[in-house]
Amino acid sequence: VFLVEKVQLGLNSPDPLVREAFLMAHDYIDYVTTGGADALRHAGDELLIRFPIFFRETTACPMLVSILDEHFFPPVPGGQRRDLAWSAVLSVYVLAGQMALHCHERGMEAVLTQLKECVGGYVERVICPEIRDKGGWSGFVSRFGVKQDLEGHVKRVCCWSLLALASSILIYCLWKRVA
Repeated sequence: VFLVEKVQLGLNSPDPLVREAFLMAHDYIDYVTTGGADALRHAGDELLIRFPIFFRETTACPMLVSILDEHFFPPVPGGQRRDLAWSAVLSVYVLAGQMALHCHERGMEAVLTQLKECVGGYVERVICPEIRDKGGWSGFVSRFGVKQDLEGHVKRVCCWSLLALASSILIYCLWKRVA
C-alpha cells in the first residue's frame, strides 16, 4: 500500500523537478528492458556497455539504496558533502538500469515497478534539492544529450568550402574570358 501511495505521489507530485525524476526512472527502466533513445538513454547506454555490473540479489531496492548511499554519502574529511556532479546523477539511473536488466533477463518482472519507484524516490529525496540549485534538468540534457554529429558538421563545412572555391574559380575564369 505504501509503495502504491508513493507511486501516485512521485508521478503526480506538484514539484515538476520531482515528477521529472520519477518519469526518468520509469522511462529508463522501461527503455533498458524494451528499447528507445534520448539524453539519459544515450549516456546510460555508453556506461552499460563499458561497465557491466552483475547482481545476484532479489532484494533489488534495498541493495540499490545501499549502493547509492555509499556513493552519495561517503565519509568526507570535515563532514562536508562533495558537490553533486551530473555524472553522479547519471550513475543512479544507470545502476538501476543494470539491476532492471538483470531482473528482466531472469524473469523477475515484478521487481521492475519497485525499482522505478525506488529510484524516483531516491532522486526526489537526495538529488532533486541539488538539481534545483543547478537550475533543473536542462544542464543534464546539455551534458549528456546526443551531441551534434561532428563528422557530419566537418563534411558540410568542407562541401560548402569546395562549392565556394569552385564558384570563385568559375567566376574568375568567366571574368578572364570576358576581359
